[in-house]
Amino acid sequence: MFVDSVDLMVSSGKGGAGCVSFRAEKFVIKGGPDGGDGGKGGSIYFKVDNNTDTLSALRGRNHIKAENGRPGEGRNKFGRKGKDTTIIVPPGTQVVDVESGEVVLDLVEEGEKVLFLEGGKGGLGNPHFKSSTNQRPTYAQPGLPGITKEVRLEMKLIADIGLVGYPSVGKSTLISTVSNARPKIASYEFTTLVPNLGVVPIGEFDSFLMADIPGIIEGASDGRGLGLEFLKHIERTKTLLIMVDIANYREMKYQYETLLVELQRYSSELVKRHFAVAITKCDVFDVEASNELIGKFLEDIGLQPNETLSKYKANANYLSYGFQEDFGVKLPENQPLFVLPISAVSHLNTDALRYALKGYVDSVKAAEEPEA
Repeated sequence: MFVDSVDLMVSSGKGGAGCVSFRAEKFVIKGGPDGGDGGKGGSIYFKVDNNTDTLSALRGRNHIKAENGRPGEGRNKFGRKGKDTTIIVPPGTQVVDVESGEVVLDLVEEGEKVLFLEGGKGGLGNPHFKSSTNQRPTYAQPGLPGITKEVRLEMKLIADIGLVGYPSVGKSTLISTVSNARPKIASYEFTTLVPNLGVVPIGEFDSFLMADIPGIIEGASDGRGLGLEFLKHIERTKTLLIMVDIANYREMKYQYETLLVELQRYSSELVKRHFAVAITKCDVFDVEASNELIGKFLEDIGLQPNETLSKYKANANYLSYGFQEDFGVKLPENQPLFVLPISAVSHLNTDALRYALKGYVDSVKAAEEPEA
């Protein structure tokens, strides 16, 4: 079961109490105090593990506690430290404090282990309170209490490219064609009920990650459909691929503008991301009919066709836009990097799409690397 959000109560362990004890042995006249210290309480850690991709293992676990420290004993025996508890989470998990709403941890690196709640300190035994004026202390410290917090864990997929589109525009078909993902595909809307993540290979030694989420419909920002619930999974992506269905009963301009509006309503930051446009299902019509529809769409959104696609080995029989050599050029707001007609079923321009997206992903990573 895919679970991407859980609420938990987590508590670190209480420190063990110090011991009040006095040495009493044969032939030892003045033994003095010999109470041991209490053990420290166990701590709560979060650890990132690539081998898990959902929070389902934490579902139903209402309260996760670390072990309490053991109390000290006589003869200066210290109490045992409480065992730490490590909560395993997938990459991209955020830990949110429910009370304040603050994101206290953002866990993205494989193997990253972070201390979240430290265990309570153990109490001191009565030897620590012995003095010249108090040779027989009859008290010791109690252990300090642990810390309890109510948190919400939210998982957000980490991907280079996020697919956005209406239901049944071909998102799942595309990701199954260009990557190793195998999502459910059917001829009805909302086939995709959970996000999918796929590795898109480029040659033998290079690749990038692509995320597919359930379809977005008009009114998604008001809670309609499934898309709003899963839009958080593309918040981490640097680039969006907006997919527009050429054969849909909705006009392409309407699909395109509605998706931008819903992204804007969900997150003012998300809509500012660079994006490309893929016009899907172009195998439904012949080339002339497709070009007529694509040309009208480009004209409606204020773009000029550009057929110089040799760099990406795209099919130049279809009208397209963009594919400039330098992806570092800053585009006007809400202008796509490129518009490319594709068909995931007949593999029309799918290779061109992979290489174009990879080119942009590389340019983003290079821009983010600190200069030597």
